[in-house]
Amino acid sequence: MGNDEKKQEDQYLSSVKNALRILKCFTLDEPEKKISDLSLSLGLNKSTVSRTMATLASEGFVYKDPETKKYRLGFSILELSGIVNSSIDVYRESQPILMKLVEAIGETAHISVLDKLDIVYLSKVECNHPVRFLTYVGKRNPPYCTSSGKVLLAFSSESLLDQVIEKGLHQFTKSTITDPQKLRSHLKQICENGFAYSIEELTEGVTSIAAPIFDYKGNIIAALSIVGPIQRIQSHKISGYAKKAIQAGLEISRRMGYRG
Repeated sequence: MGNDEKKQEDQYLSSVKNALRILKCFTLDEPEKKISDLSLSLGLNKSTVSRTMATLASEGFVYKDPETKKYRLGFSILELSGIVNSSIDVYRESQPILMKLVEAIGETAHISVLDKLDIVYLSKVECNHPVRFLTYVGKRNPPYCTSSGKVLLAFSSESLLDQVIEKGLHQFTKSTITDPQKLRSHLKQICENGFAYSIEELTEGVTSIAAPIFDYKGNIIAALSIVGPIQRIQSHKISGYAKKAIQAGLEISRRMGYRG
């Protein structure tokens, strides 16, 4: 490969990377962005951002509001999301069980997976009287202070927990576990009990209970969690919710081929 070809390839890869970084800037909290916002947050020239956005818009990945001049994600993203969701077995197999669980308990439920050192919400079914918890499909949270994350850590390798601890245990509320030894002991108990709970460890006023989902090899692949306000999910009710979460998680696991 000649120098000119190598330079052209590097420029192409740089453009692809910029486009992906731009797309990842859009969130549920900030669904619309101006060129200047993207330029500032990513440290890119406005001209570079503008050219990239024009290309993304031509393919339907972003849409520019003619009045506000702000961009938002386009329908091509939604199409890709649908393909991803349909190809993920745990998403497909969990949906009917999740909906049945929410109908029975009257609280919101999630399916979460681990991605690197974060949990990511793969699915969410809201109850009839939801309370805004700032969770949504695609939302990332730290694993050590969420019930889903603690279940996933408890049934995963010790090395993964070491990485989480090394990254740092930030205190979100007065109830967040920030002592590594206390966290290790807590996760061991979760493994024995078969479920986890989080009472105001990430967000004040919120309680969640989670159970594991296993694949046909017996490896944990996801977590099912029930979440609600502390006024409704009181401490004396946790064991009852846990039984329902464990049963639902086991039902999904069996659909994934688990026979344990």
